This record gives sequence, structure tokens and C-alpha cells, in this order.
Amino acid sequence: MSFVRLRRLRRNQQIRDLISQTQLSVKDLIMPYFVIEGRNKRESIASMPGLYHLSVNNLIEDIREAKRLGIKAILLFGVSQKKDGMGLESYRKNGIMQKAIKAIKKNIKDIVIITDVCLCGYTSHGHCGVLKTQDTIIDNDETLKILAKIALSHAEAGVDFVAPSAMMDGQVRAIRETLDRKGFRDVGIIAYSAKYASNFYGPFREALDSCPQFGDRKSYQLDFRNQDEALREIKQDIDEGADIIMVKPALAYLDVIYRAKQNFHIPIACYNVSGEYSLVKIASQEGIFNEKDTVLEILTSFKRAGANLIITYHAKEVARWLKD
Repeated sequence: MSFVRLRRLRRNQQIRDLISQTQLSVKDLIMPYFVIEGRNKRESIASMPGLYHLSVNNLIEDIREAKRLGIKAILLFGVSQKKDGMGLESYRKNGIMQKAIKAIKKNIKDIVIITDVCLCGYTSHGHCGVLKTQDTIIDNDETLKILAKIALSHAEAGVDFVAPSAMMDGQVRAIRETLDRKGFRDVGIIAYSAKYASNFYGPFREALDSCPQFGDRKSYQLDFRNQDEALREIKQDIDEGADIIMVKPALAYLDVIYRAKQNFHIPIACYNVSGEYSLVKIASQEGIFNEKDTVLEILTSFKRAGANLIITYHAKEVARWLKD
């Protein structure tokens, strides 16, 4: 078939669909949630239109809806009101994340639960690790001990995957060794391996109440000017025991997703982060974009670059659109 004939045939939508190289599916999607203490709470997040802080009982109902739409995995973030310098609330057996995991496992079958493992939402200073005494420098080794405790508490509650996002050196190994030693060999690790110090996280930090109280996170998140560094971080996490690796953010880092796909034979997730979500949402509300077409184009670009899994706040909407 000549290229000219193929171009003409593509004018037919059914033929366009038939010969398209990249297919976006609902099974690719992971829906993130922000869970809070209390009951019957559904509080809108101002900077993320259409998203909410949910108490556990409302979280259960929302996940049931997501499952009916065909979504098979969720990512949980706990919003804590109890913050201190060490983030002790993060691994309390009856903490908000631990309660949410248990409730989901009890009430919903066949949904994969992934949990964020980090300290930024639990520390009074808003950083992803604990600080050295009377200092503003992150204590990497002490943070590893706490991250391992968080992951273990989630495993004990029934989680399927833990997702360490603190970007501490050695975090995957510390968590894997702890889980294995305690008998949780079947709990997987999705590593935030290539997590960049990005300007696209602003709405998320409002949602989680996790803005740093001093400085920034550039000392432990990746420099957005670097590509090879991301590949080194990914390889290290794989060597330490990661089952799936992640690139975050997604839209500005398609080149990193592509290179990861070319270099590593392991499932690759990407995170369509809060700033990317809110830009499209707000622009669509203003009539600048057609929301459906824009979101589907963006998410398809992640697949085209090589992502196997897409964490996106658009997940439920996309699942509905794909059913049409």
C-alpha cells in the first residue's frame, strides 16, 4: 500500500483507529487518592478542580466507582494533621493510611493498593526526611530507618505495593530487606526512581499540606537539566530490588521515559502530576482546551514514549471516555 493511499485512508476514523500504533487502555491507569481522618468527609481541593480529600468511608465508595469503570489500581496518600520533626504518625499502626488500607482490603476485592512511602506529609518542616540535629540538612541514614518502618506498617495492613518517593539513597534496599526479613516477600516496590525537583508539584503540596518550611528539595530530587543521572538512579533502584520504576513528572520528561524503556527490561510507570492535571483542568474550564481530546493526547504520549502504567488524577474521566 502506497503512503499516499494510506494517508487518504486515514481520513476514515475507523481505519485511523485500526492502524494506530499506540493504544491507551483503562488497564494502564492508576488513580491517586488523598485520604483524611473523620467520617463522611468530602472536601474539595481548591487548586485541583474535581478532586477531594476523602474520609475512609467516602474513599471506599469512590474506589468502588473507579473499579466499576475498570480501574484496577489505586495510589494512596495520607493527609495527616499530626506533624512533628520525625514524622512519627507515618508508621503508627492505627494511622490514617493504615486504617485506609485495612478498610479497602475488607470492603473491596481485586483492587491493587499502592501506598506512598515518604515523610513530607508528616513532618512539621515539610521535607521528605528527618533533619540532622540543629541543622537543615536531611539525615539520609536515619530517614531510611523510618521509611522502612512506614513500608512495614503498610505491609502489615495489607498493601500490595509500597512506593517510596523520598529519593533517599538506598531507600529501596532498606525497604526490601525489612519487608523480606518480616515475611512480606510478596509486597512489591514501585520506586520513584527518576523524581525530578519540579515546578509542577505545587497543587499536590497544597493537597497534602507538605510545602517545605525552609529551602527546597533540590538536594535530594533530580536536576531537571539532567538525563543520564535519572538512568543511574533507575539502575540503582532495580539493583536494590524495585519491581517497577517510575518517572515523575511525566509530560516534561518524555525523553526520560523513552530512554528508561530502551535501557531497562522492567515495567515503567509515570506520574501525570498535579500541576499537569490542574493546567489542563483550569484551561479547559476557561474554554482554551477541549479537555477530553487534550487529556487523551497527553496520556497517549506517555504510552508512546514507553510507559506501561500511568498514575493520573484524570483516571476516572479517562475510563469513562474510553468506554464511549
